[in-house]
Amino acid sequence: MPTPPVEPVPAASATGKAPSRADVVVIGGGIVGAATAWHLARRGVSVVLCEKGRIGAEQSARNWGYCRQQGRDPREVPLIKESLQQWRDMARDTGRDVGFRPVGVAHLVASDAEMGPIDRWMDQARQHGIDTRRLSAKEAADLTPGATTAWAGGMMTPSDGRAEPTLAAPALAAAAADLGAQVLVDCAVRAVETTAGRVSGVVTERGPIATGAVVCAGGAWSRLFLGNLGLDLPQLRVLASVARTGPGAAITETAVKTPGFAMRRHLDGGYSVARAATVVHDIVPDSFRLFSGFVGKIRSDTETVSLRLGRAFFDELRQPRRWAADAVTAFERCRILDPAPHGPTLDRAMASLRACFPALAGVAEVNRWGGMIDATPDTVPVIGPVEAVPGLLVATGFSGHGFGLGPGAGRLAADLVTGDRPVVDPSPFRFDRF
Repeated sequence: MPTPPVEPVPAASATGKAPSRADVVVIGGGIVGAATAWHLARRGVSVVLCEKGRIGAEQSARNWGYCRQQGRDPREVPLIKESLQQWRDMARDTGRDVGFRPVGVAHLVASDAEMGPIDRWMDQARQHGIDTRRLSAKEAADLTPGATTAWAGGMMTPSDGRAEPTLAAPALAAAAADLGAQVLVDCAVRAVETTAGRVSGVVTERGPIATGAVVCAGGAWSRLFLGNLGLDLPQLRVLASVARTGPGAAITETAVKTPGFAMRRHLDGGYSVARAATVVHDIVPDSFRLFSGFVGKIRSDTETVSLRLGRAFFDELRQPRRWAADAVTAFERCRILDPAPHGPTLDRAMASLRACFPALAGVAEVNRWGGMIDATPDTVPVIGPVEAVPGLLVATGFSGHGFGLGPGAGRLAADLVTGDRPVVDPSPFRFDRF
């Protein structure tokens, strides 16, 4: 399938043997893994970042590009506040423009009946000191000039923003390399090795690396990887789909979500377009294994989560759940997880966008893609150590919220690995909370 054009990392190594040792090995080159490596490198820690394919090529490049506090689970609010400060400083701190613009994020609705979630969030925003403001019908219309939809109102958080997903993880990985981190691409980690119950190294397809600390930031692959250690991470994959347009009329710089579509303007004047909270879950054996933890979420989201049974069930059924450290793994057989987008969802989103904004009726759709979200039962990430395997820390399960949280999550993971004071209270993200 066509994929987002991810920025390459010139310093990344795609050949040669892995280094013999490191203080920390980070598994996974998405935004969370790249941010973790960067924060460790800033502290002078010897770190190797291992990515089985290309940096930032899976869900980290396939999301909407929202950097938002608005609508968050309260447990994530302190972490997103930290992340937003890092987004604001990222160009300065990394020497690279990742397209962050503090232009606000808005949620608009077309009926009073849809204002309930907005009013509930307004209470949360006040409690957490977030600058969300409730929009009247006129204010919503003023935010979206030319819209044919008669908005009932909405909300907008001016301090939120947007960034370019195809630039962010590569920029963080490159900045980590600037500080001495070794970035290995096309280099899958096959297994974590332990000695006397503690992490003592990893085995990669390019050789072993001795280390006392490993961060698993494998996104949608984390459950499979950790299962080889005998760990049961309750995480499922859900498919989200995004369309990309060519340059079009400048409707608004603000990132906007509506019941029919979500839109974010790119630096080149095009738009990412999606349909809010509409995802697909392919039923697989893990769906049954984890049913009790996810059934409540599925029941409450029947309008936004579609279930389907197909080839993915049998692919997972054939997938070994345990393997030897010298075996070729699923991570090498699938360098980049590139699922087909859900066409009907994107067709509806594009039709809704064009109907709402006649100025965009003729804008060309130039690409569309799917991405696999790593979802937990409570849709809050896991960022923390695994008591059963000292030296192992997990940073995964961001449930579609990870792009905005990525920089802060990387700092928190680095804090926990090094024993520094955590930037936020890590207890809501414990591995053992399920």
